[in-house]
Amino acid sequence: MDKKIIDLYGEYSRGLLDRREFIKRLSLLAGTTAAANALLPILEKNYGHAATIPKDDPRLIEEYISYSGESGDMRAYLSRPKGTAKLPGVIVIHENRGLNPHIEDVTRRIALEGFLAIAPDALSPLGGTPKEEDKAIALIKKLDTKKVTANYIAAVKYLQSHSQSTGKVGVVGFCWGGAVANQIAVHSSEVSAVVPYYGRQPDPKDVPKIKASLLLHYAGLDEAINKGIPAFEEALKKASVDYKIYMYEGANHAFNNDTNPERYNKDAADLAWKRTIAFLKEKLK
Repeated sequence: MDKKIIDLYGEYSRGLLDRREFIKRLSLLAGTTAAANALLPILEKNYGHAATIPKDDPRLIEEYISYSGESGDMRAYLSRPKGTAKLPGVIVIHENRGLNPHIEDVTRRIALEGFLAIAPDALSPLGGTPKEEDKAIALIKKLDTKKVTANYIAAVKYLQSHSQSTGKVGVVGFCWGGAVANQIAVHSSEVSAVVPYYGRQPDPKDVPKIKASLLLHYAGLDEAINKGIPAFEEALKKASVDYKIYMYEGANHAFNNDTNPERYNKDAADLAWKRTIAFLKEKLK
């Protein structure tokens, strides 16, 4: 598929274009509106088809829970291995589509690695994640960044106080969630490990506040996000923050999302995941 089409969808998926403008530009690239409509099923994600760990996996306990956040009660999906052992916690932060089946699947993957994993729904204050992807994208834009950060920091406290928690907490965020993960690193001294996947960087002046270790994944073709790397890395070095940066050449933004065949890059995703789990185990266990 034409890289211009993939890049256009990337702008739309990050909320930089509304749906009307996206369809207009896609029609121009595809030649006709009919051709654009034919491309949509390919470009848009089918969240149901790529669950690698099915719900009701016998090795896991899964439930939807509620915790108190800055904006009121926050709904979240929690998954953990069966048993009574105390486990380190990991917060999974979704993309700008909200809490959907793909993110729940990722949460189960992390749980199977021996973690108490929780995926809060950032859209809880607005009624929760809708089934329609474009509606979720529109709602994400209405969220207040400071309140979003506070709601996720409240999830850190929830995990720390959980009866099966060791008290150590890490964070993994994807796309929009990667930017939120960076904000948690800045605003919470309680997290030990933060893994943003192709997330927008925090203001360099805020970097000295970071106490957590960072593992930063970036996609080689993700020009918009990658522009912020040099200033971020310079600030990390000056502040003596413990960090590692990995660049996955030839990969697009959202390369980890295996429900999106046009952006998913198996080699990059597998390597980044291996590094992520090893990092979480090193810093949290």
